[in-house]
Amino acid sequence: MRRYLPLCLFFLVISTFLFSQDLPPRKQAKEIPSNLSGRAGAFIDVNAPQYPETAYTIEKMVKDVLISSGTNTCLTPNVTNVKITPNHAASEANRAWGYFHKAATNFPFKDGLILSTGFARRAGNTFEGGLSDVNGGGSDADLAQVIGVVESRLNDAVLLEFDFVPTTSQIKFNYLIASEEYTGSFPCTFADAFAILLRPTSGGPYVNMAVLPGGAGPVSITNIHPAIAGSCGAVNEQYFAGYNTGNVETNFNGRTIPLTATATVVAGQQYHFKMVIADYSDHSYDSAVFLEGGSFNIGVDLLDPAGTKLPSDINVCDNVPQVITASVNDPNLVYQWFYNGAPIPNATTNTITAIQPGTYTIEVSVPGNPCPGKASIQIHGGTTPQAQDATLLLCTTPDITTFDLSTIMPTISPTPGAIFKFYENQADAVAQNNNYIQTPLNYNGNDGQILYVLVSNGGFCSKIVELTLQKEATPTAKVKASRIKICPGESVTLTAEGGDTYLWSNFMGTGNMQTVTLYQTTTFTVYAIGAKGCKSLNPATIRIEVTPEITSTLKDVEMCVGDVVTLDAGAGDGYKYLWSTGATTQKINVNQWGIYSVEIDNGICKKVFEAKVMGAATPFVTALNYESIKKSVTITAENPPMNNTPSTLEYSIDNGITWQASNVFTNLLDNTNYTVLVRRVGTHCVGSLEFFTLQINNIITPNEDGINDVLDLKALGDFKNFTGSVYDRYGVEMFRFSKENPTWDGTVGGKRLPTATYWYKFNFEYPKSKAQMNWSGWIMLKNRN
Repeated sequence: MRRYLPLCLFFLVISTFLFSQDLPPRKQAKEIPSNLSGRAGAFIDVNAPQYPETAYTIEKMVKDVLISSGTNTCLTPNVTNVKITPNHAASEANRAWGYFHKAATNFPFKDGLILSTGFARRAGNTFEGGLSDVNGGGSDADLAQVIGVVESRLNDAVLLEFDFVPTTSQIKFNYLIASEEYTGSFPCTFADAFAILLRPTSGGPYVNMAVLPGGAGPVSITNIHPAIAGSCGAVNEQYFAGYNTGNVETNFNGRTIPLTATATVVAGQQYHFKMVIADYSDHSYDSAVFLEGGSFNIGVDLLDPAGTKLPSDINVCDNVPQVITASVNDPNLVYQWFYNGAPIPNATTNTITAIQPGTYTIEVSVPGNPCPGKASIQIHGGTTPQAQDATLLLCTTPDITTFDLSTIMPTISPTPGAIFKFYENQADAVAQNNNYIQTPLNYNGNDGQILYVLVSNGGFCSKIVELTLQKEATPTAKVKASRIKICPGESVTLTAEGGDTYLWSNFMGTGNMQTVTLYQTTTFTVYAIGAKGCKSLNPATIRIEVTPEITSTLKDVEMCVGDVVTLDAGAGDGYKYLWSTGATTQKINVNQWGIYSVEIDNGICKKVFEAKVMGAATPFVTALNYESIKKSVTITAENPPMNNTPSTLEYSIDNGITWQASNVFTNLLDNTNYTVLVRRVGTHCVGSLEFFTLQINNIITPNEDGINDVLDLKALGDFKNFTGSVYDRYGVEMFRFSKENPTWDGTVGGKRLPTATYWYKFNFEYPKSKAQMNWSGWIMLKNRN
């Protein structure tokens, strides 16, 4: 059965084997500066006089640079017995320790404390070729033991030591190693090394905090390097940051990535801390450790939910709750949170949820220790503007070819005072860098392009939305009609061109065709709309002329048989006529009753009109006033209007031989049958009435003297239906007239009647008019007895 050595033991055995060998002496290779290394600002600053920290003593450097809470007057007494070996003062130019600042480089730490196996100042500032200084330091047994080498093989060791009392259960700090050993094959054999040793001051073994994660061994050049061609393979290469070729920051040939040293401690117990870095085998190639300022924390840190240390200030928008956790979580400690200096009730755990801006502070106390560990964070609040994705359409013309991005701002965000930055690249928008569009009022974008809009409140609250650009040529609208001139009430079809849809001023629809019935001249306008929504700059316009309606004066008329009437179709611009009679004149004369039509054509429209020629109502006699003594008659007649037009009458009693305007006739003959004619002047409309000039004596004296002997009605015997009777005063019929017996001689049955007044009545029918005439009256009968 095969057995394998544990990985850590494997590294220890190999390291001991390598470190125990005699290594050949080396000469420092001469370095020639490159154009990049010779450039100003390419190096970090080390012990530069422009920084006040350069003049700090080692004690003040530890408290005020290395320890994050060193400015806390309660915590700084917890750091004591600070010493540096070799014991170089801050005023010594070639001291092995000092203050560094990243200056204008991309060095991963802003500033901090440097420990060097050479002269600290030669780590940066300007180009220094071949770092092989002797700093006056010797070896260190503790370092040799930790990394498993012979103590005598270590040179130029520099040690930083101090005692401290933590107020937390964990301590940590960040560091990296840079070395001249990162040259050629030297990383395979020359194990310049660094250790961070920690133990209680009350006694006990050191624990090395400077170890790689996952049990990958101590921090040394031989344990962190890439593959060396022809010499050795890569070891923990993931912790090697690279050679100083493309990233010139220090005068060392290479360096590691930032590393973190952590250790679990008991709060309130004093510990001794020892950092040591040394060259291996010779003095030829120097190494240094860079300790990040503020990263060595013996107090309390505030962490986010992911366990990352929070800065002293954070920006929070829209009061989003922030979970803040103290780095200390020990049930034996006492916790109290404060908001703006006032204790928060019941906030006595190591975690709090901040729901509003302000300063949050936690105090972590060790029972019996009057100095609690403190940590504060200030939350700055703000409100994120409302923002939403939008689309901006550019309707291009020969004069307009670029986007004015300012026009879409109100659509993207209605928030007053919102500030907009437009980015072509999403990563730039997320980074909120200065690569935003500098000419938003005149941006030459593309159709379908997406811009990323950073909408902010002018501070730290912002939101990124997308703006889609669309571009379309502005359409030109056209319109045509099936007819330009129409008659009233006719329909016309309009057809628009130039767009995908259309905006009509006279219609609701968006189609290209519209049909409309018109009664008056109308102008139509339509805009063309492109597929993406661009609207023509001007509408297309068309005027449909509705010709004036054809009118006619033609109307129904009345006429009597024998008359002639004129039908007038009326005059109009360009009128042409076609009558049902075939005539083509404006007027025609007709003498027959019936319906007559005329078609009027004005060159565009045609219209048919009709007129009825009807029989007129004839005048008629309503009364005759015959005065037998005067032998005259007065005629009263009714004259119905004809064609709604009043007219005058004329009269005749000689069968139309002569006519007169007067309705009175004289010199009439007694007992004569007359026919009265009445007609409208100028027409053949004639009414007639017969009347008889009956002459009756009111006294009869039947004495046979030949004068008034009888009541004689023989003149009425020729009338049809002649009847009549004579009555006494009691209404008893005394005599009945007939055609055969038309006279009464004052007797009844041959006997004479006494003298008295008697009444008579008779009637007859006129032969022409069939009118029934009724007569009545009285007569005096005088008989001589």
